[in-house]
Amino acid sequence: MDAVATVDVERSTVSPRPGPGAPESEIYPTLTAAQIERLAPLGRERRFEVDEILFEQGGRNRPLMVVLDGEIEILSDRETLVTVHRPGNFSGELDIIAGHPAVVRARARRAGRVLEVPAERVRSLVLTDPELSQILLRAFILRRALLMTWSAGNVVLIGSRHLASTLNLQEFLTRNNQPYVYLDADHDPGVQSTLEGLGVGVTDVPVLIGGSGRQVLKKPTIEEVAECLGLNRLSRDVVRDLVVIGAGPAGLAAAVYGASEGLDVLILESTAPGGQAGSSSRIENYLGFPTGVSGQDLASAALLQAQKFGAEFVVARTAVGLDCNARPYRISLGPGVGVATRTVVIATGVRYRKPDLPNLARFEGVGVYYSATQVEATLSQGEDVIVVGGANSAGQAAIFLSEGRRRVTMLVRRPGLSDTMSRYLIRRIEETPNIEIKTHTRIVALEGTDSLEGVTWQDASGKASTATIRHVFMMTGANPNSAWLENSVALDQKGFVKAGSDLLPSDLTASRWPLRRPPLLFETNRPGVFAVGDVRAGSLKRVAAAVGEGSVCIQLVHRVLAE
Repeated sequence: MDAVATVDVERSTVSPRPGPGAPESEIYPTLTAAQIERLAPLGRERRFEVDEILFEQGGRNRPLMVVLDGEIEILSDRETLVTVHRPGNFSGELDIIAGHPAVVRARARRAGRVLEVPAERVRSLVLTDPELSQILLRAFILRRALLMTWSAGNVVLIGSRHLASTLNLQEFLTRNNQPYVYLDADHDPGVQSTLEGLGVGVTDVPVLIGGSGRQVLKKPTIEEVAECLGLNRLSRDVVRDLVVIGAGPAGLAAAVYGASEGLDVLILESTAPGGQAGSSSRIENYLGFPTGVSGQDLASAALLQAQKFGAEFVVARTAVGLDCNARPYRISLGPGVGVATRTVVIATGVRYRKPDLPNLARFEGVGVYYSATQVEATLSQGEDVIVVGGANSAGQAAIFLSEGRRRVTMLVRRPGLSDTMSRYLIRRIEETPNIEIKTHTRIVALEGTDSLEGVTWQDASGKASTATIRHVFMMTGANPNSAWLENSVALDQKGFVKAGSDLLPSDLTASRWPLRRPPLLFETNRPGVFAVGDVRAGSLKRVAAAVGEGSVCIQLVHRVLAE
């Protein structure tokens, strides 16, 4: 394990290190005497000695520590210094609100005293004290952003860009705001000795080292990583007021409004918060963000909001079945694992439709991508890329990728973009010199050995063209994530969930609808089971519309719970 620590420190101690663009006073604020006095009744004082460890990486529900006297240094990895807290400063970041394991450790630099405030009392405080809530939450958000920027935490990922599993793990960690150090097994010096020190080889890559016990995982699944990092712990013996399945904009909105109104809310998400919107590089037509906001930033902020109000978030838990034969309903998460709930909001969204190409799966993650975040952008820096699709997501991706790429070619099957893309995106694309649009065009072949090396496309006349392209971003249409609901609620011919006025009398008859009233808006043919966002039949596929549906749905949940 010492080999890992050595590599981490060498890669992390770079000065000066970049920050999130916020002043130091917001990242590490100094509380006033009056503010500390307000905190004092919530905690207790304790003394500490030089070199004493106040908390370790991996510990859950660590307290907030306000330094009254002395100095505390915050460390990532083994000895990499993040900051020093002095009198008036406080420790903590997003793990205190989320209840997740700490990603840093604290050691006394100079003996002194701290005020310890338990995590559960901090979570109550941010609901009742607006001034302290703003100071604490702002600092927590910025500190996690710093750790992400610096790759400073308790996770090391050793991978290869030639393995799709490496990209999957990078996306999972990044979109779940888990800071990690990445070592490239193909290029970074010292990786071989690190692997040997861990007792693993190149054939075991990707390798993840992390968790409270610095576990070593060889070729881990997303579920194994979530388990290692403590992100998918689940209380199974509790009957929830509401379980929200899917943490896209609709699901997160339902969770925020449900939790803020006193409901016991559990959010289940298979991969990461944000859904399809979470993989958008920049959303510029969402109300209140005139300069735009990245999908990940929007999702992270919404998730923190839900957790602030008490919602529980569990990631890497995929719903595989919904049993509506008895109340409370039961959601199956796999063999022998399930949760009980009085009401359900289905917000599982959609996934991009995959073109019919014989060897497509071979290049997924190693040249073919279904999102355009910074993770994928880093892989394609300075190269020509192709974006397939003509909707807003494809336009956002093309504009984002045009920065730092030689040429972005958009392949669109339609005669143009006006029917499927917002006008502001079309104008931006037209004004970007290194974006080229090819209409009536589709990909017909992919070529390569270990990764994508060439692409052939065909236009309306049947003419085929081949180019050396190593990166293709697929954003073509959408299929609902609803296969697991086939025997539970009514679906339309395309698999979208039917709700409200879209339900036919035959749908209600098939489910033996037990109530005198008809289904409510967004309610399926099962009482108390709602569908919102992109997965719902007839929904408007826009972020704002999804947020609106998720928030409105909570009023209907209250009505059902009162019946």
